[in-house]
Amino acid sequence: MKKIVNLLFILIIISSCSQKTDEKVNEPEKVMNQIEGSWKLVYADIFENDSLQIKDLGNTDFIKIINRTHFAFFNQDRGSSENFMAGGGSYTFDGKSYKETLNFIASPDYRGHVFPFEVEIKGDSLIQKGHEKLEEAGLDRYIVEKYIRIK
Repeated sequence: MKKIVNLLFILIIISSCSQKTDEKVNEPEKVMNQIEGSWKLVYADIFENDSLQIKDLGNTDFIKIINRTHFAFFNQDRGSSENFMAGGGSYTFDGKSYKETLNFIASPDYRGHVFPFEVEIKGDSLIQKGHEKLEEAGLDRYIVEKYIRIK
């Protein structure tokens, strides 16, 4: 009887340890799932050359799609075939630090460049902040963008 009690005690300890390990394994996956989805840009500040520009989104649609390993963005004037821009690539995300590696875009200077951002997700909103700097393209600005999840 004592051996059975000891065996049950050991089994309970083993099962509780494996359960905690499974929860820890799922934590990064849970963080990744928060950012995955389709997002629409609803607000953007651009700080460049000592000035602030609030991006006019009244006549344009900017969509960002993020899956488990890649992102893509599309921007186009609403109701027109003019001013279409798109890009995409891979990314990393640890719950706050989000880094896009831009692999696909028309401008060769941007290809392969890593853009680091801080991301905060609140409910159905994603707020992205970061310094976009790429000397080859003459890019040096700080952005704050707010997206809402597309359902």
